[in-house]
Amino acid sequence: MCRGLDSLPITCLERAKELKALFGNLLQKSDHSITGQLKKSEKQRLNADEPLKWKESFEKLLSSQNGLCLFRAFLVSEFSEENVAFYLACEDYRTTKPAKLATKAKKIYDEFICCDAPREVNLDHMTKAITKENLEQPSQSCFDLAQAKIYTLMEKDCYPRFLKSSTYLELCRKSKMG
Repeated sequence: MCRGLDSLPITCLERAKELKALFGNLLQKSDHSITGQLKKSEKQRLNADEPLKWKESFEKLLSSQNGLCLFRAFLVSEFSEENVAFYLACEDYRTTKPAKLATKAKKIYDEFICCDAPREVNLDHMTKAITKENLEQPSQSCFDLAQAKIYTLMEKDCYPRFLKSSTYLELCRKSKMG
């Protein structure tokens, strides 16, 4: 069950709203930097063509900080933010130190995979069973199958809807005008 906007980090929501407003302004200004909620040392340069690159591939969307924030905000509006949250949790899990794998694996499993999980993702019974079995001896790859299924689901379902969303189409229109 999705917790809606409460499950999305406030900075991401603010960033998505900022992006929507600023993309139009950016195309009219020569300075294309966005500072938003970022630290001064993390100033991000924004290319006016960035939204157009997101439609080239789902991977390009996910690898863009701005694209990911906007995609997450879109998924919140679609009540399916748990998918990208799970995907990102798995990405983070891969970098976990071996001593903390078991604890973190259980937390991810309890939050996203087990029956009646608060942010349960849509996985078939077999994938859930294999993932649960993998948790008996946690490794950095124990969520690979489940993550791949959710990635494919987002790529085939959520991503095309995002590309057709009014927010994304408006950003593209403003980018082309600039």
